[in-house]
Amino acid sequence: MCGIAGVLSASFLPNDIEEILKQAGSAIAHRGPDDMGVWVDKDASIGFVHRRLSIIDLSPAGHQPMISASGRFVIIFNGEIYNHLDLREELEKCGRAPNWRGHADTESLLAAFEYWGVEATLKKTVGMFAIALWDKQERKLILTRDRMGEKPLYYGFFGDLLVFGSELKALRKIPGFKGEINRNVLGLLMRHNYVPAPYSIYHDIAKLIPGTWLEFTQEILHRREKPVPFVYWSAKEAALIGVADPYRFSSDTEAVSALEKTLKQSVSGQMMADVPLGAFLSGGIDSSTVVALMQAQSGRPVKTFSIGFNEKEYDEAFFASEVARHLGTAHTELYVSPEDAMNVIPKLPAIYDEPFSDSSQIPTFLISKLARQQVTVSLSGDGGDELFCGYNRYAFAEGVWDKISAMPVGLRKIIAQAILLIPPSNWDQMYGLISSIIPKKHRLLALGNKLHKGATFLGCESGALLYRSVVTHWQPEEIVLNMREPDTQLTHFDPQGLSSLVEQMMFLDSISYLPNDILVKVDRAAMSVSLETRVPLIDHRVYEFAWRLPMRYKVRNSDTKWLLRQLLYKYVPRELIDRPKMGFGVPIDSWLRGPLRDWAENLLDESRLRREGFFNPTPIRQKWLEHSSGKRNWQYHLWDVLMFQAWLESNV
Repeated sequence: MCGIAGVLSASFLPNDIEEILKQAGSAIAHRGPDDMGVWVDKDASIGFVHRRLSIIDLSPAGHQPMISASGRFVIIFNGEIYNHLDLREELEKCGRAPNWRGHADTESLLAAFEYWGVEATLKKTVGMFAIALWDKQERKLILTRDRMGEKPLYYGFFGDLLVFGSELKALRKIPGFKGEINRNVLGLLMRHNYVPAPYSIYHDIAKLIPGTWLEFTQEILHRREKPVPFVYWSAKEAALIGVADPYRFSSDTEAVSALEKTLKQSVSGQMMADVPLGAFLSGGIDSSTVVALMQAQSGRPVKTFSIGFNEKEYDEAFFASEVARHLGTAHTELYVSPEDAMNVIPKLPAIYDEPFSDSSQIPTFLISKLARQQVTVSLSGDGGDELFCGYNRYAFAEGVWDKISAMPVGLRKIIAQAILLIPPSNWDQMYGLISSIIPKKHRLLALGNKLHKGATFLGCESGALLYRSVVTHWQPEEIVLNMREPDTQLTHFDPQGLSSLVEQMMFLDSISYLPNDILVKVDRAAMSVSLETRVPLIDHRVYEFAWRLPMRYKVRNSDTKWLLRQLLYKYVPRELIDRPKMGFGVPIDSWLRGPLRDWAENLLDESRLRREGFFNPTPIRQKWLEHSSGKRNWQYHLWDVLMFQAWLESNV
């Protein structure tokens, strides 16, 4: 794992470009503390900087920027190519292998680009990556990103200068950075709790979409063109192909064996490292499956890590320790106090670099910090819910849609409008008048809020739009001033040719929530402590396998992730696994009413919000007063605003 940054000018580079690049590299030194390299070609007006976290080939032969054997290509690369030795073998059979200087996957990539070209090489790779490749012969810069979006890559235009980097920190060090906040994108943040690609929080900076590459020349920069990305792998296409050609297993046993073979291949490849390696273990289905397959292919106990909380509703450490004991891993657990967790909060704006408000960012940082004390690489179990239908919200949304879709949409909208005409507080007052005659166990809390939420579902014209309502936090127009929400796939859902509502939800999460929330959360938290993370369940071969599975292998008899469970039962007793799903969270709700109250009040101060001019203070203050009084639980909505406010405060 590493950090990269660079510039390409339409005219001339600054005289002090090497110093500028060094500063950009220093800003992301946490991504690569082991080495730094700078390469500049002033005649071509291009410069690269690379920060190295040594994982494969720890010798100087792995130093970057790296130049190809012929001298044609220069590369900087963040990530790992798990099948790079296979690429080397194929090149050797073709007689196109250079005299290898070492065994780094970067060198393998360069030789592959030289022989097969960009698209063919990208299609052959198995891995996670963000790559910048300079073609001296064509005088062309190629930027590319892995299929699922594990590794970040920002790019933008500062006048006639194209800039790119792993994190915004690096770009802020380059002259011409303006940092103008995009209010429209702020609306997306308030809806989703993350900033989705291709957007960034800044006007002039974008994120490269996973599975694509871009090409830049000086001529393109002169014309101020924004090139259209080339696609080498499409999550949509893979899903549609899979649904159209489902597996027809002769038995459930055959299905389990096929999944085991696919996952073992992914896990085995991702255990490649020249440094200590381990895994996060929550004790849930996904991480337990990854660890079980690691231990089955390891000659020594795998190092596993979990953190625990004294609040039982947030603590999975006991289950993790039981799974670890059964599998025979070398397990380390750490119980974290509320003070330990809250001490992370001031660091979050710097760690995430862009406003980000998934509160599980806090335990993710803590477990990364714990793991880094013993290993340099850690595998995680992320991705299982999106690929194997694990989220409870899938069944919820499908159930609601099944109940309301038979009713004419016009009638549903009229009923929804009628409900919304009455404020939640009035609904609560009316309910209070009759609640005394309802048995206590059947009484509903916050009825007005529940009715209003239900009304938004009722008025939806399609199941996909209903799912958007389920995953929406704020309605952007309610809170962000002077904005127009971008017309994206995430906000205006398209069924994408998938007839099943559950499949639509899984697909949308795979291209939005997974890369923009889950993978961002893990990458930034882990890299802030110089820990490389790998995610075997989202190997593109696993993704393609999962989309060929008929739904009966994903959900059966109300058991979600059915096939994944059956595989895990081969390694871990059922009683250690079968329990209600828990999130990887912290008690933000009670903290905001207690030790974080003054911090939140300062950031949500009405005069401050009006002065800054991004938000309408009225709905924010209303939710804050209801939450702080204990009348409602608005932790997710408030955390969205608080994380932006904290980020804004640290970046002005």
